Amino acid sequence: MIEKFEAGNYDVIVVGAGHAGCEAALAPARMGHSTLLLSINLDSIAMMPCNPSIGGTGKGHLVREIDALGGEMGLNIDKTFIQSRMLNTAKGPAVHSLRAQADKQLYHIEMKKVLENQENLDVKQGEVIEILVEENHVKGVVLSTGSVYTAKAVILATGTYLGGKIFIGRTSYESGPNGLAASKQLTGSLKEIGLKMARFKTGTPARVDQSTLDFSKMQEQPGDEKIVPFSFMNEHLEKEQVPCWLTYTNENTHEIIRKDIHRSAMYGGEIEGTGPRYCPSIEDKITRFSDKKRHQLFIEPEGLNTNEMYVQGMSTSLPEDVQVKFYRSIPGLENVKIMRPAYAIEYDCIDPLQLKLTLECKDISCLFSAGQFNGSSGYEEAAAQGLIAGMNAALRIQGKDGFTLDRSEAYIGVLIDDLVTKGTNEPYRMMTSRAEYRLVLRQDNADLRLTEKGYKIGLVTKERYERFLNKKELIEKEMERLQKTTVTPSQANEFLEKKNTATLKSGISLYDLLKRPEINYEDLKELDQNRPDIPMQVMEQCEVQIKYQGYIGKQLKQIEQFKKLEMKKLDPSIDYSHIDGLRIEARQKLNNIKPLSVGQASRISGVSPADISVLLIYLEQQRRKRGEGNE
Repeated sequence: MIEKFEAGNYDVIVVGAGHAGCEAALAPARMGHSTLLLSINLDSIAMMPCNPSIGGTGKGHLVREIDALGGEMGLNIDKTFIQSRMLNTAKGPAVHSLRAQADKQLYHIEMKKVLENQENLDVKQGEVIEILVEENHVKGVVLSTGSVYTAKAVILATGTYLGGKIFIGRTSYESGPNGLAASKQLTGSLKEIGLKMARFKTGTPARVDQSTLDFSKMQEQPGDEKIVPFSFMNEHLEKEQVPCWLTYTNENTHEIIRKDIHRSAMYGGEIEGTGPRYCPSIEDKITRFSDKKRHQLFIEPEGLNTNEMYVQGMSTSLPEDVQVKFYRSIPGLENVKIMRPAYAIEYDCIDPLQLKLTLECKDISCLFSAGQFNGSSGYEEAAAQGLIAGMNAALRIQGKDGFTLDRSEAYIGVLIDDLVTKGTNEPYRMMTSRAEYRLVLRQDNADLRLTEKGYKIGLVTKERYERFLNKKELIEKEMERLQKTTVTPSQANEFLEKKNTATLKSGISLYDLLKRPEINYEDLKELDQNRPDIPMQVMEQCEVQIKYQGYIGKQLKQIEQFKKLEMKKLDPSIDYSHIDGLRIEARQKLNNIKPLSVGQASRISGVSPADISVLLIYLEQQRRKRGEGNE
């Protein structure tokens, strides 16, 4: 038995200092609440145990939204990136996604510096072993040293540390990521207070010695010439970038893996946790896609002051001797030396169906959770949830309504709605395909969608808000100017012929001319003698809004229909077992999740369109009983 003692009292306590924990702690502190951030090891703050990058397809949208709401991730990667690339540029703007390689150590150092210097925030090293709950209300935490910290709200952001277990072939041992200590006792406390837990798995490739690689056998992958910042607060970034490299597996690689696949922890049955389907191990790839002759690998630097290189696409739980063999079968890696072997890691997480849209536990008031603890994967997904949990912990203390984003407002809304409404049986990853309104939820307009909301809550600074208002005004003025500025056939036809687009028979506005796919904003310079000097971000926003006006209009109508169902509210106290006409499965699922609207109910797995019709009839009957008029 440990000897307990009172160590302090805070408004908010955050357990875990990964990407979720950092945002979860900064938000309430910036909203004026005394906050304590606890980490098993302060060297793990904002650590990147897997890929040393931020952003990517779908994930870049989340980072822009975190930034627009007043979070830190975008600012931090802008300070610490070593290569930046915009992905999917051959496709439309809805799926353009920014991705940046980070200097892994510098990312940690800069985020730790921000946390340490944040007013109202204390950062401490310590292992939480117990969550204190009285009468279904969280009261605080107990550390392994016996320290008892009390609080009005607690946020769990334990990442992959909770019950962490590393697997390399048949070797396994208790550990958190990157060889750091695991959290061994907290899971038992969480089960005691009634939380339903799950067991998930993830993994990471080996880190290899740069000096043992032959880059002449690989394809260089340079950064973009024009660097696009993640944060709205950075208009221009100039930095010398370092390259990444592309190489491929081959039949020899695959044969080595097939021969020893029985020695893999995953295929040998040692691992019980469920892994991420969208980030498969190399064993999975050659088994599931046996027709493929090769798989691509990206060799990515972990920082400017280290020889360690990350081998993206080569996650595995095979033994270290097999790893050496198959890595050395790859062009450019023939003499490779492994500095850190690849491993798989199992960890405990929560069933997210136990959470509200605010990320507060349904059955324990003022207990919030975020990140991989909620069943998601990825730094960006974690940071997004951490921000929302932190905001809502502060709002809960203030006695105000919770802050939520719906699926039509943000990728963050899609992420959280998917987790708490549908649940997940594998580590959840954000993708553009999950967002049904992605044409409206582009990364380029995140600030226009969300800055106002962040400002009202108190996270967006006055400086940022004024800069946002200025950008918004410039966009409106430029759109109006383009509509009013016309060109005649004699002025434009020679230019249009050069662009291989139809010539004019009468005058046309620059606004309508820009709708043509062959013409971009920069091209109009030739016809636009009075163009004002405006920022690139403003030009790009005008161009996207004009070119995709028709498609955006259609999507806005779809959002109107979506909003109608979201506005049909459901009382959380409804007992669905007493509603005639609902199928048994629907009754069980509705009683379990307690959706807040008909729209949310319609997205629950196991609730059919027929069940939704029954719900709508039930709501109408209740309205008539109350004697309300037509809506």
